[in-house]
Amino acid sequence: MGTHELSYAEAINEAIREEMARDETVFSIGEDIGGVKERKNLWDQFRERRVWQTPISESGFTGLAVGAAMTGLRPIAVIMYCDFVTVCMDPIVNQAAKVHLMSGGKFKVPMVIRTPGGSGTREAGQHSQSLESWFVHVPGLKVVMPAFPADAKGLMKSAIREDGPVVYIQHRLLGGIRGEVPDGDWLVPLGQAEVKVEGEDVTVVATSYAVHKAMVAADELAGEVSVEVVDPRSLVPLDLGTILKSLAKTGRMLVVQDAPTRGGAGAEIVRQVTEHGFEHLRAPAKVVGGLNTPMPFSAPLEDACVLDHKDVINAIRDIIGSE
Repeated sequence: MGTHELSYAEAINEAIREEMARDETVFSIGEDIGGVKERKNLWDQFRERRVWQTPISESGFTGLAVGAAMTGLRPIAVIMYCDFVTVCMDPIVNQAAKVHLMSGGKFKVPMVIRTPGGSGTREAGQHSQSLESWFVHVPGLKVVMPAFPADAKGLMKSAIREDGPVVYIQHRLLGGIRGEVPDGDWLVPLGQAEVKVEGEDVTVVATSYAVHKAMVAADELAGEVSVEVVDPRSLVPLDLGTILKSLAKTGRMLVVQDAPTRGGAGAEIVRQVTEHGFEHLRAPAKVVGGLNTPMPFSAPLEDACVLDHKDVINAIRDIIGSE
């Protein structure tokens, strides 16, 4: 299979364009969809009936998307900042996640909630949050957080084809990252992790943009500590098998996330690992993330709050030194 180079944003857009061309039930609705025009001209191709740019009305268009999905369409609801899910949690959490069960299986809700998350863009406390753990906690939702262009495309196509709601979170600093994407109908199954860096001494499970920070840390520690970096790609379903296989080899585990550590997805990964792989742990598993504070607007203050690859290095050294 050949490949072609795309940015992360282009890979998502290519996936949506291909799925809209393949399946006329797929449509996109929400805010700031203009960027989806590229590769190439999705807006021009589909705007008459399939791409709907809305006012700032998250609750309205997300509720519309849930109803549309119940009729058999496959909407992609685009919420311009993950922070704004606060005004449409009812249609996502109380409706989309519950309808299949509460209808006795008569209704399916095949929809994608696509939203950028994360910090580092100098947009302060109401535009810089990492809220994936909210959705991980809700039965009935699947949650994906790709870190590379190939994964971004493959997971978007798989999410669109799912028969239930998928929350697709893209860190806003990933958009320009480039990489090779396989040609053809490229799919990445939900719930399939990937080892991004092979190592022997410690397993680092990293999510979304934090995968890149973990890989920088692994590179800088080469010769001192052999770091294996595992990218779950999906938080729900979680590929615990791949994580435990890595842990059985290394005996040590660190979870790296951009979100604050308290109550985060990293804590859930540690819980599952402790329950199912405690015998492999040679040292306590740890989580490292952003500071537990609303994000300040000031650039130096934001930098002090955001996870850095140096934080990952320090946490790895702490784990190695704790034995």
